[in-house]
Amino acid sequence: MQSPWWEDYGIKDRYLCHDKGMLVIERNQSQASMISGGYRRTFFRLQSNEPGVRYSSDGMEMILRGDELTLEQLPMRIQCLRVDQV
Repeated sequence: MQSPWWEDYGIKDRYLCHDKGMLVIERNQSQASMISGGYRRTFFRLQSNEPGVRYSSDGMEMILRGDELTLEQLPMRIQCLRVDQV
């Protein structure tokens, strides 16, 4: 599955998550798309003083810090590690 060209995602990374397996994050400065198992979810960039690059979608937050990705929808928290760039 790939995003439409008009969304212009310049960065595409693959992450390995403990409970979810492999997923792909496509992103730009304004939004991000999480692709997993044929399912896509769009997140929008948050302005925050907290560490990392943050995106949000319907109560779920995506936090990128270096090679680490955290998906948070409290009380659930999933940790993932970047394995390569797509």
